[in-house]
Amino acid sequence: MASSSSSSWSRTWRYRVFTSFHGPDVRKTFLSHLRKQFSYNGISMFDDQSIERSQTISPALTGAIKESRISIVVLSKNYASSRWCLDELLEILKCREDIGQIVMTVFYEVDPSDVRKQTGEFGIAFNETCEGKTKEKIQKWSKALNDVGNIAGEHFFNWDNESKMIEKIARDVSNKLNATISWDFEDMVGIEAHLQKMQSLLHLDYEDGAMIVGIYGPAGIGKTTIARALHSRLSSSFQLTCFMENIRGSYNSGLDEYGLKLRLQEQLLSKVLNQDGIRINHLGAIPERLCDQKVLIILDDVEDLQQLEALANETNWFGPGSRIIVTTEDQELLEQHDINNKYHVDFPTREEACKIFCTYAFRRSFAPYGFEKLAERVTWLCSNLPLGLRVMGSTLRGKKEDDWEGILRRLENSLDRKIDGVLRVGYDHLCEDDQFLYLLIAFFFNYVDDDHVKAMLVEDSLDVKLGLKTLAYKSLIQISAEGNIVMHKLLQRVGREAIQRQEPTQRRILIDAREICDVLRYGKTSVK
Repeated sequence: MASSSSSSWSRTWRYRVFTSFHGPDVRKTFLSHLRKQFSYNGISMFDDQSIERSQTISPALTGAIKESRISIVVLSKNYASSRWCLDELLEILKCREDIGQIVMTVFYEVDPSDVRKQTGEFGIAFNETCEGKTKEKIQKWSKALNDVGNIAGEHFFNWDNESKMIEKIARDVSNKLNATISWDFEDMVGIEAHLQKMQSLLHLDYEDGAMIVGIYGPAGIGKTTIARALHSRLSSSFQLTCFMENIRGSYNSGLDEYGLKLRLQEQLLSKVLNQDGIRINHLGAIPERLCDQKVLIILDDVEDLQQLEALANETNWFGPGSRIIVTTEDQELLEQHDINNKYHVDFPTREEACKIFCTYAFRRSFAPYGFEKLAERVTWLCSNLPLGLRVMGSTLRGKKEDDWEGILRRLENSLDRKIDGVLRVGYDHLCEDDQFLYLLIAFFFNYVDDDHVKAMLVEDSLDVKLGLKTLAYKSLIQISAEGNIVMHKLLQRVGREAIQRQEPTQRRILIDAREICDVLRYGKTSVK
């Protein structure tokens, strides 16, 4: 299914939606209202009224099914009374398997269980249609009804207002039509390698249970981009999907822990069920609503264990085959939540970094004549960080060579505001002691052996061993194979600018000779 789904993206679809239905049950009521809503939403739907019905499904109808991005099967009481409908269903499910067609269901005045088991009034109609048919044909129809009955959809009896149900169906169709792979992702340097590694971790062929997978790495490395590309590529294989971005920001809510968890669950359910304003009063709402649904959920920029406990505390909250992807800067957070399948996003190579920059600066993968050295200089100044390369590429696009020199001199002395705004978040969320250790590394101990740093600070009140572990877990430093502390050049700049924002008399670190003299002469400082 995964391969057929991915191949479907390259197709050109003649129709957005094909509907399979029993005319006398729904054509003049439900279907006419659905068609009107689709027209209002700009969704084209195949019109079969010009096709003459016969004993066998016509080539024109078969072609229309194959050329539709989505098929909606409207299962009503008398759907199975029509051989035509049952043969349509066989063709639809074949397209689902072969070309990754999206299949949606509406159970209109019929119970899904009756469809699956061919019981009740639905079963009576089916048995009448089967009279005189071969055993093989009956088995095919029965299996198709069982399969389609297991596809989660809208249940007429769950709605008090049919028009609201129709609006919901139209929204869902729009969302699925919009869930195509962006060419921005398709052409992005290195993205395919990341996606292949992630898909191997996701084990998409494993359908017996749900799975949580983590993506971690420093700010600006591309975790969110990878997650968005995965969401775009995989969405069509799941019943429900949701991308929850910037979960880190949810802590600025002023709520207590329980209230925060309730709000997070409300936000997730509203997104994944595509229903605004969902309100809940207990923390069992997610498993109640999603335990039988195959879902793809992206939890982006998670920073606290409570957020994970609220949104994905157990894999059995979600239906078989579900995948939950968590992006974070904090590797320890994943370990605390027992997420063993995790992917560390590495820095691109120098060649890849130069291509990333050139893509944004020149809209092609290489620098034009005369700009080669400047492109290499930007790549070096950004130390291969994708965020820095992207921001600087966009800033320099269309600028003359003289302008480049001025902008690069400024970059050598201070961070671009967009880059600083993203990278500073990790530093700002550290405790005071870890911030101080971060600053010491930024000024004095970058590329220094960690044992040497521990020995240098042994008399200090800092717990250096724990602090280094915290900084490494939060992707603010790395410890090399040789045991050296390595802080990225732009993160080092964040530390230097954090000091510069403080009043000289309040700084714990002084490195400017004039400021040192001024402090010693005129005021006190908290410097150690």
